[in-house]
Amino acid sequence: MEEGSPLVIVADWHTALNDGRVERLVEMVKPDVEVGGPRGKTRGAEVVREWFGRANIRLWPLQYFARQDTVIVEEKGEWLAPETGQVTGSQTVATVFKVKDGLIAAILRYDTIETALKAGGLGWADEILPA
Repeated sequence: MEEGSPLVIVADWHTALNDGRVERLVEMVKPDVEVGGPRGKTRGAEVVREWFGRANIRLWPLQYFARQDTVIVEEKGEWLAPETGQVTGSQTVATVFKVKDGLIAAILRYDTIETALKAGGLGWADEILPA
């Protein structure tokens, strides 16, 4: 993977999320980042900070799809109990990331990889296979 590429930026974002480094997550997004999911869409880097504090989630990448500035990741989401850090539930989800000027401009979550691929304009041929 090429340093600074959208794929590397999104992989680094997942590492920061799973390591609990909220300030790094905020640094990696545009100030007006679009954030969306099942409950609708909103904008702003502070939304990422608030989501991180509220969601108590880790997202483990399963598959990557990429073309130009769009990266779609199928992920195993694990929700953690705030008191214990124990996993309270898990689900496979998919997220569409848009990267502009070295920062994440959009983070849009979908329930399935199929719906994420359709929304992001990518297909199965865009899968990035491990080297």
